[in-house]
Amino acid sequence: MTNVDVHQHLWTPSLVAALRSRGEPPFLDGWTLFLHGEPPYEIPPADHDVTRRAELAAADGLGRALVSLSAPIGVEWLPSAEARPLLDAYHEGAAALPEPFGSWAAACVRDIDAKATAEVLDRGFVGLQLPANALADAAGYARCAPLLDLLEERDLPLFVHPGPAPGESEGPGWWPAMVPYVQQMHAAWFAFRAFGRARHPRLRVCFALLAGLAPLHGERFAARGDGAGSGVDPDVFVETSSYGPRAVDAIVRALGVDAVVQGSDRPYAEPPQHPGFGLGGAAAYAFRIANPRRLLTGRN
Repeated sequence: MTNVDVHQHLWTPSLVAALRSRGEPPFLDGWTLFLHGEPPYEIPPADHDVTRRAELAAADGLGRALVSLSAPIGVEWLPSAEARPLLDAYHEGAAALPEPFGSWAAACVRDIDAKATAEVLDRGFVGLQLPANALADAAGYARCAPLLDLLEERDLPLFVHPGPAPGESEGPGWWPAMVPYVQQMHAAWFAFRAFGRARHPRLRVCFALLAGLAPLHGERFAARGDGAGSGVDPDVFVETSSYGPRAVDAIVRALGVDAVVQGSDRPYAEPPQHPGFGLGGAAAYAFRIANPRRLLTGRN
């Protein structure tokens, strides 16, 4: 039995070099990250030191830590000619990471290429991460359908993560994480109910950051929705990154303990001090072992 963290980010040398080779956002100047719509961000190099991160994972008692491309960078939304070198660099580095790391694949969502994604998945990636703002409405699900069909065919999960934050870069540094990221996850949660599940009945999906707390609006959905899909979906999960006991307790009350998996969002947030979030040992086992196993394999 293995403790799993489904949500970490680790920039390998190949990805760092690819970002430094660019002159337009997204790009790195040394260790300063420049994005559209966000202020420049100083990245501590130690956060992406593979040896140090493996030691931290061991200290956390993890048998597996799943890394993904940082979707807010916006790589997936670039034209394919620009996205491909960055995606290749990410996949090259991620596939070579040592234990205990595993990785989510990434894909261009501006120019869909299911064949290229299939070739990436052939290399042993656990599933596919897509940005939430690519799956926020019916048009997004129609555009991404070939990628989601591929996941169903291979019995692999989808990880929905916040994408780029639109708008000006003049606000406080915390604004993207607290407003557009949360809004994207909220929209993606309800878009999956409205447009995704009927089209992809066998797809397992995990929403980052507790789906922006969208599940807590279940009572309003029951009162104002059409009644379709108002129950708990056993193949839908949420992960815990950046949230603590109060939010996790509320989500468990809304969805049940079987819907929650542990994710830390390291290095942008720290893993929880208490894996069960104060809900006891059975919850810790569910969040770190049983539920991630169901998400990744479809088996109990």
